[in-house]
Amino acid sequence: MTDDHVDSRRRRLLTVATTTVGLAGAVGLVIPFAGSLSPSEKAKAAGAPVQVDISKLESGQQITVEWRGKPVWIIRRSQEMLEQLSSLDGSLADPKSESNQQPAYAQNAYRSIKDELLILVGICTHLGCSPGYQPDIGPAAFDENWKGGFLCVCHGSKFDMAGRVYSGVPAPTNLVVPPHQYLSDTVIVIGEDGGLV
Repeated sequence: MTDDHVDSRRRRLLTVATTTVGLAGAVGLVIPFAGSLSPSEKAKAAGAPVQVDISKLESGQQITVEWRGKPVWIIRRSQEMLEQLSSLDGSLADPKSESNQQPAYAQNAYRSIKDELLILVGICTHLGCSPGYQPDIGPAAFDENWKGGFLCVCHGSKFDMAGRVYSGVPAPTNLVVPPHQYLSDTVIVIGEDGGLV
């Protein structure tokens, strides 16, 4: 055997050994890195759909639940509240809800699947404040023609009892209607599209 032949075998052995160790090291780095990219169980739960029992929600009442870190309001509107909605169309920026702020099944006069139940993300579309629920119909300190709705005290944006924004206020669009579905007459799932099941 010549010295050149021995060096060539050693060189091949060192190349294979170095490549193998390098590949093992790369796999050892990629596996934990790839694992860190998937969301944690807490993050998955925060974005998960939320089931809400509305069996005790009475006319005119509001409950708030959290979905994806945001407040979601569920309001059972009275017949009087529903009747007032059509009289406001001339005062609203988007009375027919033509901007994409709700699923297709809620793009109607009441912005809901069931007329009496309103489901909204409780965040003003201006700068992200949370408007207050002002259900009283009749003159209010801020508007003598008030028909009930939501008032954002941060900058004065007003929304009616369908979450539609009034004209001439800072908020540019209606309040958001989140995806939701009814599992029964008393159980709603926020975060899943489907309408009535």
